[in-house]
Amino acid sequence: MKYIFIPGLALSILASCNNGTANRNNTSDATSRKNEAIACPPGSSKLDIAAIEQITGMKGAEKNGEYKITIPQNDLQIIVDGFKIIPPMGLGSWTAFTPCGDSAMVMGDIILTETDLKAVQKEVIRQGFAITAIHNHFVRNRPNVMYMHIDRSADLKSLATGVKAIFDKVREARGTDPKSAKADSVANTLDLASLDSIIGYKGELAKGVYKYTIGRPDVQLAEHGIPVSSFMGFNTWAAWQGTPDHAAVCGDFTMLENEVAPVIKALVENDIEVVAVHNHMVHEDPKVFFLHYWGVGNAGQLARGLRAALNETGKNGKSHG
Repeated sequence: MKYIFIPGLALSILASCNNGTANRNNTSDATSRKNEAIACPPGSSKLDIAAIEQITGMKGAEKNGEYKITIPQNDLQIIVDGFKIIPPMGLGSWTAFTPCGDSAMVMGDIILTETDLKAVQKEVIRQGFAITAIHNHFVRNRPNVMYMHIDRSADLKSLATGVKAIFDKVREARGTDPKSAKADSVANTLDLASLDSIIGYKGELAKGVYKYTIGRPDVQLAEHGIPVSSFMGFNTWAAWQGTPDHAAVCGDFTMLENEVAPVIKALVENDIEVVAVHNHMVHEDPKVFFLHYWGVGNAGQLARGLRAALNETGKNGKSHG
């Protein structure tokens, strides 16, 4: 039997095979994404907060049907460029619950020392949570600390039991209860009204730290199809201490992909260090990025630098300020 090779036909068959494979892969990816998505409109379900408190043994705060447990890391004595970093400056571990039908989602940010990290990582995985980011908030900080983001969707009992086990492991690894030490405070003689005028928001004062928390109403963010609110960590924030001539500010910017470069440019050009650029989530839609920054200097100049960076966000929707 003779075989006749026809180049055009061969290419056509090859393309057809490749398209078939691609179509199967695309269908598989689409099915995977569909299975991943959990339609859960805000207000459509309710958390059993009493059950969370009973299982975890911890009290938190409720807002718009969501529930957050925050653990101040009072045991960590951290200094950055001569400024003491206390919980209101971003030194508090937290986990937040949001309801979804007969289940819920937990997102959290766990603060760990270099010696805590390995043991707590293992516990997070053992409890069925995903680790979605590990990063720094500061540079030149002693002792060094890292921030580990976690998330999981499951029934409420499993989530609350897991949260308790994770925080128990932190205490075990560190050899002390982070919140048991006395809460510290810092000096603050800043002109808060002037800062508000420049930033365009009002902050809250706690233990000498003046903090702004700024949401992104222009972005409807979801993780695994579940809405992620400002209360669940989707926000930009800035925490201040010091004097008008020698202030320190640190915080976090949340950005869409096309905002990353201009925000960094605005901060750097205004002498504010960008110390980390990273993700907090993995399956979010739309894709968002976060950066941490640190600035020391004249408070007014720093505030104008932050305002310039804020102006680079929200241009396609409701703008900041």
